[in-house]
Amino acid sequence: MKPVLVVDDDPQMGVALQNAIQRLGYSVVVCSTGQEAIGKLQQQPFSLVITDMKMPKMDGLTVLREVRRTVGNLPVLVITGFGTIENAVEVMKEGAQDYLMKPFSYDILKKAIEATLARVPHERDILAASDEMKKIIALADNLAASDITVLIQGESGTGKELLARHIHRRSSRAKKAFVAVNCAAIPDTLLESELFGHEKGAFTGAMERKIGKFEFAQAGTILLDEIGEMSMILQAKLLRVLQEREIDRVGGREPIAVDVRVIATTNKDLFKECAAGRFREDLFYRLNVFPLKIPPLRERPDDIAPLAEHFIRKFSDIAGKKIRGITADALRLLTSKQWRGNVREFENVIQRAVFLCRGDDIGTEDLLLEDERMP
Repeated sequence: MKPVLVVDDDPQMGVALQNAIQRLGYSVVVCSTGQEAIGKLQQQPFSLVITDMKMPKMDGLTVLREVRRTVGNLPVLVITGFGTIENAVEVMKEGAQDYLMKPFSYDILKKAIEATLARVPHERDILAASDEMKKIIALADNLAASDITVLIQGESGTGKELLARHIHRRSSRAKKAFVAVNCAAIPDTLLESELFGHEKGAFTGAMERKIGKFEFAQAGTILLDEIGEMSMILQAKLLRVLQEREIDRVGGREPIAVDVRVIATTNKDLFKECAAGRFREDLFYRLNVFPLKIPPLRERPDDIAPLAEHFIRKFSDIAGKKIRGITADALRLLTSKQWRGNVREFENVIQRAVFLCRGDDIGTEDLLLEDERMP
């Protein structure tokens, strides 16, 4: 794994970050100035940059811009204090993956780093050998240049977020933020604040102003993942955002204009959800301007071999192994499997096989496939 680059003019904070990141198993290079960090970036590759916002001469925003100019899509986390929340919004607009608000705990730092690095392997072109996926990617490429709203449908694990990121990277908003919100993972009582933000004192526990994901995605793209899980009340508020292009923070007095491209994903049939009264029909048609449906992996066996090759290479590099590929018998076994968990399950199987493999090629004995029968 390539090292993490830490940029902070406070020696104590630099050492603290170095120790914490090393506990996670990553090597760390610490720089005390932005200029020094840019020099390091030109000398060696890094997996992640973590930079303080307020530094003399070259601040975190300038570091971020230089990273984007010289390295491209290298992920950047920005550290900021309560007094510089507007700056945090600005760096998210400039394409930072996340920000950390001081003071933060080791667990918060750990989650932020792991979440960011987990997304990095997916910042790639989608692997597609099957005719079905080639058609979908061609459609995605065609619509990327516009700001049209996209609804991506497919079973869990098929790569809906990956396709959304593919569209973002090929759009005119590619240098701005891509902000993903998992509507299924956030309690309904918190999702409104997460999406639209809140003002200080808006409710019990609102000790500071919170900027919502729509504002962080300003001039970029917001992904509303598993939108079929959103409550009817929030659906109505989202509909207004799509119609008026403005949001209301919880407890706010004035609407805030937003320029954001919206991509939504779902593993549900939203047309049936509308018929059952669980999803607003008007919102459905607002989202369903350009639908894309990703077929499950079991329906595109031609994608098995290139996916296996990609994940073998990926996890071999991480494990420090030199695995050449996969045997014909093992590939046939993979192709015959139903893959109810789709690409996500497939990736896990290959990761485990790379760990178990003691030879030059992954064989059937390394796969340890689970029983296809439903529990």
